[in-house]
Amino acid sequence: QVQLVDSGGGLVQAGGSLRLTCAASGRTFSKYAMGWFRQAPGKEREFVAVISWSGGNTYYADSVKGRFTISRDNAKNTVYLQMNSLKPEDTAVYYCTAGLSYTTGRLATSGGAYWGQGTQVTVSS
Repeated sequence: QVQLVDSGGGLVQAGGSLRLTCAASGRTFSKYAMGWFRQAPGKEREFVAVISWSGGNTYYADSVKGRFTISRDNAKNTVYLQMNSLKPEDTAVYYCTAGLSYTTGRLATSGGAYWGQGTQVTVSS
């Protein structure tokens, strides 16, 4: 089992950058595929990015490709989401998710069994 704590959200102007952090507890972090989803007001939660347990494979939603980068540090039990060139439409609550032994495809489709509490990202125009 793993517990996830999201942080790093805030208010930023369009074109700016933020880095989200997801800190995980547990001794088997390196066995989890990790990802980020987001939910804007009045909309369903949507996939943003995922990374394999080794960090060797990543996959992004088309809407963030080229602007966001997901990475992980297994020694620190942490996954990051670097967000550049932010747009007002990126405004949402961002959630970290983890899936034990998931493929990146499965995690991107359904999310994992574990979720963080979410962190608010607001991009002003």
